[in-house]
Amino acid sequence: MRGVAALARRSVRSDTGRFLVEGPQAVRELIRYAAPSVVDVYVTPDGRARHAEIYSAAYAAGCFVHDVTDEVLAAMADADTPQGMVAVAQQPVVGLADVLDGARLLVLLHEVRDPGNLGTVIRGADATGADAVLVTANSVDAFSPKVIRSGAGSHFHVPVVSRLDVEATLAALGERGIRTLATQGDAPLALPDADLTGPHAWVLGNEAHGLPDAVAAACDERVAIPIYGAAESLNLAMAATVCLYASAFARRG
Repeated sequence: MRGVAALARRSVRSDTGRFLVEGPQAVRELIRYAAPSVVDVYVTPDGRARHAEIYSAAYAAGCFVHDVTDEVLAAMADADTPQGMVAVAQQPVVGLADVLDGARLLVLLHEVRDPGNLGTVIRGADATGADAVLVTANSVDAFSPKVIRSGAGSHFHVPVVSRLDVEATLAALGERGIRTLATQGDAPLALPDADLTGPHAWVLGNEAHGLPDAVAAACDERVAIPIYGAAESLNLAMAATVCLYASAFARRG
């Protein structure tokens, strides 16, 4: 029990290569798409009754399933109100080279610190059919419990590559013919006018400070999202989702 709860700490996740998956939706997607990575599944009586299909799927997939009390699950979980089910899984081992072959739509996040934002971007990338989410060093851990909860199972649908060097990543994208589009509010090119038909990667920066000028300058183009109302700006996750959907529409238009 203490070992599961300890996965809330980044150092423990790094040392063990494991992470915590909470809630029926995320656990269902983990079992459906990444069952070989499952270490253990823990379910309360209420969770078993409410989500019998997930309970059965875990057994059918050969997962180790443990019946626990509400109190034990609460001690394991990071969420304040666990929903009757958690799992422990092994983190996928995926590098930048693994996701670039044939990639047409990517998102690169630089020094993103908010777990909710990162999880929501991963979910948006999944919804828009992106090939991968790339995350640079000094960002929040993509496999922290809060990011996993915000991702709502999308971690198991779209590859997430973390701890990247931004300069080396931009260079690797360029070598593969993948254009890099930096989002900046004062950029000369507006999103509706951007050419989104070829392979490209959206590049977004820190929630408070945006992209450093040097990083934006290293990208192929700078693109602004028009604001038509009185809002000062969009937050990171909203901006990324808008850009990704613009790309998805262009690819299917």
